[in-house]
Amino acid sequence: MENRLHKNNLPVKDPKVMAHLFGIGLDCDDGHKRLTQADKFSIMGGSEQTHDKMTETLCKTFEDLKNKGKSLQDASMDEISDLIRKNSPS
Repeated sequence: MENRLHKNNLPVKDPKVMAHLFGIGLDCDDGHKRLTQADKFSIMGGSEQTHDKMTETLCKTFEDLKNKGKSLQDASMDEISDLIRKNSPS
């Protein structure tokens, strides 16, 4: 199979432009289907409590990035990981 990057007629999408965080909760047992979507993150599934915690964590993470004058594309993986850990409710 040929590498897609070597075919000139196929669009190449820059991973930095496509930056997106995706959270998935696996502890739902009440039958509800929860989905939260924003410009740069999506959260799917989880119990109400888990889904709310993930949403809060990512909202605060993006707020911190904005306060630093950065976007998701500009931040390193380590910086994003640190912010997610910092913003995760206990």
